[in-house]
Amino acid sequence: MQDISGKTVAILATHGFEQSELEVPLERLRAAGAEVHVVSLEAGEIKGWDKKDWGQPVKVNKVLSAVKAEDYDALVLPGGQINPDLLRVEQAALDFVRAFWTAKKPIGAICHAPWLLVETGIVKDRRVTSYKSIKTDVINAGGKWEDSEVVTDMGLVTSRNPGDLDAFCAKLVEEIREGRHDRRAA
Repeated sequence: MQDISGKTVAILATHGFEQSELEVPLERLRAAGAEVHVVSLEAGEIKGWDKKDWGQPVKVNKVLSAVKAEDYDALVLPGGQINPDLLRVEQAALDFVRAFWTAKKPIGAICHAPWLLVETGIVKDRRVTSYKSIKTDVINAGGKWEDSEVVTDMGLVTSRNPGDLDAFCAKLVEEIREGRHDRRAA
């Protein structure tokens, strides 16, 4: 795995995140040397969703109202149905996501998390993938949807589901190490 020591990454999530889609990137990014903060709407803990039932809580490191995109080198958006649906109606969360894109910093979104990319307008004209049930939402928002384990377009890294986590995390680490630089990558 590539070394991203000295980089700081935010994982934006709230209750109902898909357990593995938060925990695996958290572990892999830390193993690659990054400082990673779980950022949420409130302090304390957020509870995951693990396949068919509530999962384990995860400690919130930073409250969204106390951070800004300038504090971080990249953003990770885990999926699950509940988590991105709750976040996409929170203006502060949308502003946070949009600020990373405007600053040309890498963003990773998996599963249902591209709903946040739809809501912020980021998906328009970008090559992306997502969980199959939101494919139409992505296409209707102007995204160029692909059925691939990982799709990268100008530092935007997207994947379909927990089965894609190895490819998702590897590509995230690569994008964070290289920075976005308005380039296209496969």
